[in-house]
Amino acid sequence: MLRVYPERADYTSDVIHGLPVAVTSHRGSSAFNISPIQGKAVSNSRVQAYSYDLEKITPYSYSVFLDEANIHVNYSPSYHSGIYEFNFDKEDDNYIVVNVGNGNLETDGKSISGFQVIDNSISKIYLYVETEQIPTSVGRWGKDQINYQVKQSGNNGALVLRFNKNDKNIRLRYGISFISTEQAKKNLNKEITVYDVEKVALAGRAVWNATLSKISIEGGTEDQKTVFYTSLYRTYERMINISEEGKYFSAFDGKIHDDGGHAFFTDDWIWDTYRATHPLRVLIEPEMEANMVNSYIQMAQQSPQGWMPTFPEVTGDSHRMNGNHAVAVILDAYSKGLRGFDLKAAYKACKGALTEKSLLPWMKVPVTELDQFYNSNGYFPALKPGEKENCAQVHSWEKRQPVAVTLGTCYDDWCLSQIAKQLNKTDDYQYFLKRSYNYRNLFNPETSFFHPKDAEGKFIEPFDYRFSGGPGAREYYDENNGWTFRWDVQHNVADLVKLMGGADKFARNLDATFREPLGKSKYDFYSSLPDHTGNVGQFSMANEPSFHIPYLYNYAGQPWKTQKRIRQLLRYWYRNDLMGVPGDEDGGGMTAFVVFSSMGFYPVTPGSMSYNIGSPLFNDVKVRLGNGKIFEIVAKNCSEENKYIQSALLNGKEWNKPWFNHSDIANGGSLILIMGNKANKNWGSNLEDAPPSATPIP
Repeated sequence: MLRVYPERADYTSDVIHGLPVAVTSHRGSSAFNISPIQGKAVSNSRVQAYSYDLEKITPYSYSVFLDEANIHVNYSPSYHSGIYEFNFDKEDDNYIVVNVGNGNLETDGKSISGFQVIDNSISKIYLYVETEQIPTSVGRWGKDQINYQVKQSGNNGALVLRFNKNDKNIRLRYGISFISTEQAKKNLNKEITVYDVEKVALAGRAVWNATLSKISIEGGTEDQKTVFYTSLYRTYERMINISEEGKYFSAFDGKIHDDGGHAFFTDDWIWDTYRATHPLRVLIEPEMEANMVNSYIQMAQQSPQGWMPTFPEVTGDSHRMNGNHAVAVILDAYSKGLRGFDLKAAYKACKGALTEKSLLPWMKVPVTELDQFYNSNGYFPALKPGEKENCAQVHSWEKRQPVAVTLGTCYDDWCLSQIAKQLNKTDDYQYFLKRSYNYRNLFNPETSFFHPKDAEGKFIEPFDYRFSGGPGAREYYDENNGWTFRWDVQHNVADLVKLMGGADKFARNLDATFREPLGKSKYDFYSSLPDHTGNVGQFSMANEPSFHIPYLYNYAGQPWKTQKRIRQLLRYWYRNDLMGVPGDEDGGGMTAFVVFSSMGFYPVTPGSMSYNIGSPLFNDVKVRLGNGKIFEIVAKNCSEENKYIQSALLNGKEWNKPWFNHSDIANGGSLILIMGNKANKNWGSNLEDAPPSATPIP
């Protein structure tokens, strides 16, 4: 539940703004803030700006030297608590300022407690702080002076702790809670009972080593290993477990609930994470993933409308992007054997989100006339160039995104149909399965692109698949242009192959995606499409709808091109240097792609049982499944040059398919690949052995 990071303008900045206490949203600033000061504890800002150096960050510790202030800081977090140590360079008046935003802080002279409102009037984060050294006095912050009184309270202020001049090493520990200050104190007392940063860090190090060891790797370079384990670490940043001694506060109804022995998770931008983050947890953290699914169901049941959320945060469902992809997470978990959640309740909430709530991006409203049009005509209508918006509920910036909405809804409908099938809801199964083909209504056979249509059923013309649609192409697509959404049929790739005229044309269209030039200067291109970054041609490595695209060669009998592309993309865009990652990582959304692709396989269609084979980076990968079994990928002769599969064995049998089934590995198994530096274009090339279509083609 506790997350922190240094607050600065960007990674290259040499100034941090105070020291964090708890980040409640993965993009937000810290709730509360701590500033150590030596000498004079009054200035124009309660949150101090520090020049810094010698910064070292690990998953379990943080240290930094505030070089102009001459203060060395050490820190370590636990689950709901953290500990700071401040080392001042000389004897002087030493202060610790504890700041609060929209909230209140109180002190009894020995400890500090209080709360801060976060984002809405319902959700609060509570804080309890105590120090190893008892302050000589505690005061309320002022611009020109500090009002020293033992007991004080007040809104939007800061408390200043003053210590003896000979207290050069000051240690502070704290607990947080979303329930109460009393619970924050309990959380601290349960987790951190010492004033020893190193001891807390060692405990955290043991937890992270055990966690990251769920996947072990051999071979590759040191940089590749660093990128791999950093990526695996990032997939654990969200969702967060907000259960506190068996209870949790839900922003969905503003109440405290008993968690029933199942940890309650929230904070998930599922448009990003359904693609690979959740499928990865199905493999290595099945109990955690089942708890997350159960949490989604509880969120829906606690919501006034009963709809499945899309972007649940600590403060409730923020409903961002488009689609209702929780249904994919639920289907993926259930189809791969996870239980411990109510599938009927999940189905009800998902069906409500898809039929009672509008499909409009970034809006949580009941169905509109555009949804009624979709139900009647099988596509979301686009506006003609220059036509003014006539639906009042459409987001003024995000627009209609009609192609993205149509394609995403088709996938969601397919997922819902499969859950209906599991529940023997035959009519619903047939209804939503039929709707899952609606992508055909926007397919332009002359161009082989998904092309927006107006309300009269005519394709929008003239049209440029790179730049039409305004900022982020939102008038038609979403953040990415038509070249990306050309491939957004995850549930029925075989039908997309058919629509494009067969495997050869499909593969040529894939080639063109990676080769088509930007078409404008970089300045103009990224001014129009600032999220469409990490480019290889028109392919965008930096945005989630692209992640499955390089694996689609497997469906066209050319898996060697998948192997080539995956290796190129990992080498180009995921490096152990300042570049980091090429775009918005969104709490595991992007780095789960790195984890899967580095291991050598990827879930193109969450909700189906198949995994596509790519090209592993390492000679040996052992995936410790949640049932205690091990799935091992051995890539013999694997190197930077030897990236092409020559032959394969799956569980001891010759394997010529560029995919395998979850049932092949669910109880452990092995995939042995013989690698070479030139493609074996025959391996996996038989179209009859292509990955199975998740949806039957009528």
